[in-house]
Amino acid sequence: MLNLSPQSVDKVYPKENLESYQHGEKTRPPHRIRHWIVGLGILGLIFLFMPWTQNIQSNGYVTALRPDQRPQTLQSIIGGRIEKWYVQEGDTVRKGDTLLHLSEIKEAFFDTSLLQRTANQAAAAASKVKAYQSKVDALERQLKALQASRLNKLDQARNKLIQAKLKVESDSNDLIAAQTQFQIAESQLDRSNTLYKEGLQPINELEARRQKAQDARAKRISAQNNLLKSRNEVINAEIEINSLDNDYQEKIAKVNSESFAAQSAYFEAESEFNKLSNQYANFQYRNGLYWVLAPQTGVITKARKTGLGELVKEGEEIISISPIHPELAVELYVRPLDLPLLRKGNKVRFLFDGWPTLVFSGWPGLSVGSFGGVVTAIDAFSSENGLYRVLVRPDPNDVAWPEALRVGSGAQGIALLNDVPIWYEMWRQLNGFPPDYYDIRQKEAVSTGISVKNSKK
Repeated sequence: MLNLSPQSVDKVYPKENLESYQHGEKTRPPHRIRHWIVGLGILGLIFLFMPWTQNIQSNGYVTALRPDQRPQTLQSIIGGRIEKWYVQEGDTVRKGDTLLHLSEIKEAFFDTSLLQRTANQAAAAASKVKAYQSKVDALERQLKALQASRLNKLDQARNKLIQAKLKVESDSNDLIAAQTQFQIAESQLDRSNTLYKEGLQPINELEARRQKAQDARAKRISAQNNLLKSRNEVINAEIEINSLDNDYQEKIAKVNSESFAAQSAYFEAESEFNKLSNQYANFQYRNGLYWVLAPQTGVITKARKTGLGELVKEGEEIISISPIHPELAVELYVRPLDLPLLRKGNKVRFLFDGWPTLVFSGWPGLSVGSFGGVVTAIDAFSSENGLYRVLVRPDPNDVAWPEALRVGSGAQGIALLNDVPIWYEMWRQLNGFPPDYYDIRQKEAVSTGISVKNSKK
């Protein structure tokens, strides 16, 4: 009723007598409900100014922090045929334990005595190398002997030449003396002839002078012959020197040629020995590859090849092994939009699959069942899925991760950023703005009362 008319019907029909009015009065809210509404409004206003921790949420999985502690798949280095399995899935093995045995499938290695035969060939090649080395040494000694003999023979020939030259000089002096005596004898003979004609000297003295002149002539001729003979000896000595030098040069050249041939054969034998030694080492190493050994202590997780007699190719996966008690970490994949907000040392909260949790993403202190982590590595390039990989290790100052946690388990990470009021976070979410973030160094400096600017100085 709007009560627009000055004539009211309340006196004719009192409101208290109307059943509908009575029902309306009963449903009117009391004053305490208003108080509740006002109180809730005040609490909501207070709630808008409460602190809220901004965060980035991402999914990942548990892995090992060190690459050598992550699950790995063993490959066969050589192709072969599976002869025997020594383990089964779930077995714990130590480093060096035999996992399976392979047999040869290449016909080039079918010979069971191949290693021994190759060793014998290498030994024969080694003996051949020694023989050629001995021959080279013998030829070198022969060459040195020839060179020493050549010097001795040449010295002897030169001495003989010197003697021949001295004899030429001596014979020249004898010839000069014989000519002088011959001239004296001729002069005496001429004077004797003159005296004999004049009757001053007897015939017997003249004949004696003739005899002396004849002897002098004979001595002169003999001296001339001796001189010519000595000169021929000089020429022969010079010819002998040249002949000796040529002979020894020829012998030395022949020995050098044989030495070079022996050295060439030695190098070929040494090359053959090295080749056979290399083959022997390769065959010996290949024999060790028929047994596949565990590279580290771990648990056999899955056999990629099963059964006996199955062929395995080179580089083909055979079996998987997971290390025992690895140092766990979590691989998270974040969007490129969120990557600039992350730094090494940022705190991250984790929700692991299989562990009950009660999470308040904006209030990490009230969350129950979450575990702490610290960012330890951020990839500089994106993965195949277009996201960036972030590696997070356990926080040493937080609750230890569960012992039953295994590599490969799922994990949901919540990277904690800056603390802001709830109204600001709601406003940011409505406008699609990126979250704020803080620098770890700045936070530590503020906590110690030192500004970042002063710390940089």
